[in-house]
Amino acid sequence: MNFSSPVILGRTGLSVGRLGVASGYKAPAAAIEEAFERGCNYFTWGTVVKGFSPEMRRAIRNIVGRNQRKRLTLAMFTYAHNNFFTERLLRKGLKSAGLEYADVLIIGYFSRRPPQRLIDGARRMKERGLVRFIGLSSHNRKLIGELAGGDDFDVYHLRYNAAHRGAETETFPRFQGEKRPGAVAFNATRIGRLLDPKRMPAGETPPTAADCYRFVLSHPSVDVCMTGARSVEQMRQNLSVLDRGPMSEEELVRMRRIGDHIHS
Repeated sequence: MNFSSPVILGRTGLSVGRLGVASGYKAPAAAIEEAFERGCNYFTWGTVVKGFSPEMRRAIRNIVGRNQRKRLTLAMFTYAHNNFFTERLLRKGLKSAGLEYADVLIIGYFSRRPPQRLIDGARRMKERGLVRFIGLSSHNRKLIGELAGGDDFDVYHLRYNAAHRGAETETFPRFQGEKRPGAVAFNATRIGRLLDPKRMPAGETPPTAADCYRFVLSHPSVDVCMTGARSVEQMRQNLSVLDRGPMSEEELVRMRRIGDHIHS
């Protein structure tokens, strides 16, 4: 068993690869397209703060130009917290990439339940055919656990790594059954701290980024683990996790030991 086979993103029914591709790390279009060809078809793109990554846009246009739109699952982020600006920027981004709709609109980040006006606004964009599903990104694991049983959001982006494992008890138990939402984990390396030799327990060698991704994907409740790369070579290193399977118990124990040391 390895991570090269796609999974279904919760109740959305979308078929997605286990590694998602984030646009914030300025990976060149060639790296993004190579990941797509390896089955990594869950892309995140677009923020009000940073604007739209031109390399991600170029990669999307190339993929769509090869008649591969149906294989692509595009999740577009909004941090506007304003329905007018969210829809305006969403339409602008879609037009620039040659798209008619996004698969998921992710509202982020919220430490508490978003105002009803934002949820209603997202639903109207869904009714207009601009998005197919609605998601939420948050660091508040308990919040996601509370919302997971409802129908406001179809996909959740949450932090989960070897140093931050609270989701195992606060969130993932609610991601059960046929109507469960999709779970997308981010910050697998804890902003690189899990890779830092200076932060390791005495006598311990640091894990690789691929080790961090494997740890996250080894949890059965995680559908997708987001990855970032700054070059084709970095992307290829990240993609190596696809050829490997879940961690053994011994490997998991080691990752937890390192994570606990860094968290403390």
